[in-house]
Amino acid sequence: MSETPSLTAQDSLVALMISVSAADENIRTAELVQITNIVNNLPIFAAYDADMLPLISRTVFDLLEQEDGLDALFGLIRDSLPERLFETAYAMACDVAAADGKITGPEARMLEEIREELDIDRLHAAAIERGARARHMTL
Repeated sequence: MSETPSLTAQDSLVALMISVSAADENIRTAELVQITNIVNNLPIFAAYDADMLPLISRTVFDLLEQEDGLDALFGLIRDSLPERLFETAYAMACDVAAADGKITGPEARMLEEIREELDIDRLHAAAIERGARARHMTL
């Protein structure tokens, strides 16, 4: 990919969710359903064109295949996502990671990278993670 497109704030949120799902190289149905539910139901996506999902997915996959692609992805996200939405982005990423009932090593490492890149306070991150875990508990 020669030219990486710029992202909207909503595109950035989607890109982060997709990157968490793809972190373990196995995108699960539960994770895709979670991303779709978030995009279809949260107010921040009210005016978002869901037809952008395949393009954003391809952009994320293309970047993750490149050396330093994760750094490039985080750069795009920081450029387009207002700081006031960093915790929102982390919460969405945690929900996607927890959607299948388990957070694997690669997903946990990706969440750690996101925490660091978005400078999420450890206490806030722990609360967000606990909330995601609680929402995705099963009997």
